[in-house]
Amino acid sequence: MYLLWLRVAAILYAAGCFAVFPAVLSKSQPWRSRCVHLAGMGFFFHFVSVIEMLVQAHRWMPVGVREVESLLGFAVAGLFFLVWWLYDAISLGIFALPATFFLVFIPALGPDRYRFPSQRVWMSWLVAHIVSLLLAYAALGFSLLASAMYLVQERRIKSKFKPGLKPGKDGAWQPLEWLPPLDTLERLALATLEFGFPFMTAGLLIGSFLVVETSLGASFFLDPNILASFVMWMVYATLLLLRRGVGLRGRKFAYVSGVALLAMMVVCAVNFFSQVHRFGPQ
Repeated sequence: MYLLWLRVAAILYAAGCFAVFPAVLSKSQPWRSRCVHLAGMGFFFHFVSVIEMLVQAHRWMPVGVREVESLLGFAVAGLFFLVWWLYDAISLGIFALPATFFLVFIPALGPDRYRFPSQRVWMSWLVAHIVSLLLAYAALGFSLLASAMYLVQERRIKSKFKPGLKPGKDGAWQPLEWLPPLDTLERLALATLEFGFPFMTAGLLIGSFLVVETSLGASFFLDPNILASFVMWMVYATLLLLRRGVGLRGRKFAYVSGVALLAMMVVCAVNFFSQVHRFGPQ
């Protein structure tokens, strides 16, 4: 019966993840209330599942990777609610709730290794996994490009109006005159960032689901490519939080985006060191 409660908790955590982003990024009070209630109910059912699992097994210590993952997810959710209760810091839910869901998702599938109905179904999910991550990285790339163009355009405009500097003649070709306005570049950077984040989350979630089919088990998540991808997801979430939650804009946001560019380059580089990440069932 504990598995049923854990699955209910996973669904509620997923709904809480969906609600936390408009709650934090748009500072929406209705979404904030939905997030707290959904994640709180998930935490309650998770607590029931953990107690029933340990009582049914006649022990008070977890045994096995999936039990440890479930308890770790419970600890992360509990710490989030403690911080929220003491400091009203719901912004941490952007990191805590998706992390809890990822930790609970695979244990909620059951104690045995899940089997896909056919190889074709497995390949369909694999294609969705790859396409989602490619769209996420492409969107992030456009966002970083727009941020870089913002810095160039801002410097060009400032140098154009420096005291003592003669403006160019009318009709004369001006370098980088084709760059869009600053407001357009800023909105483009944010729009592409918000577009790509759901695909990044979906890609990691589908990848976590696909690994259940393999024989690698928990060692899959020690692969440098997987670890770097989760770090990239955290960088992605941090950029969104800084832009929409904190209100970081303009030049400062463009400079912070440079950190994301370095992180993306690291993720691409570690692909050469990956030993267990393979495009096919193991």
